[in-house]
Formats: sequence, structure tokens, C-alpha cells
Amino acid sequence: MAKTSELESAFDAAIAEVQKSMNTGMTAIGGEVATPYLQQLGDELRVERAKAVERGAVDTEWFQKTVRRLIEWLPETDLTLIAALGRIVRSTPK
Repeated sequence: MAKTSELESAFDAAIAEVQKSMNTGMTAIGGEVATPYLQQLGDELRVERAKAVERGAVDTEWFQKTVRRLIEWLPETDLTLIAALGRIVRSTPK
């Protein structure tokens, strides 16, 4: 099991990255405003954070689905959100 503090920290960093992207007015790959996508991602991260801390691990299925949805709208020039999600999955041992 991952240390709770590592999971919390990884999720908190991802949530902060989502907020930063919202504050900068990120545009999705299709040219539309990314705010709705970012809000959904932030909400999912908050819910999954609580679940992951409780069980001591990240739900692999949730993570895979989330990354797949993210890359559908995320601009190719901005990989910080993917990196933040990567930190979450790395905080959970295999």
C-alpha cells in the first residue's frame, strides 16, 4: 500500500494543476474553452482522492479511463496534467 501522505500529495498536486489550467484559460485541442473539461476532471480527482486514501491505492480502471478522456481534449503542447496524473499512479505500488 502506498503511504497515505504520498497519495494525498499526488492528488493535491493534480487538483492544483487543474486549477492552474483553469486560471490560465486553457483551450482544448478543438479550440473550445477547456473549463468544462477541467471542472469535470477536478471533480473526479476530488472524489477519487477520498476513495484512494481510504483504500490506500488508486483504482487502475478509473485511472486508465481518466487518462484516455484527458488525451481526447488536452492540447498536445500542455503535458502538465498528464504528468500530474502520472504522479498519482506512481504513488501506488504495483
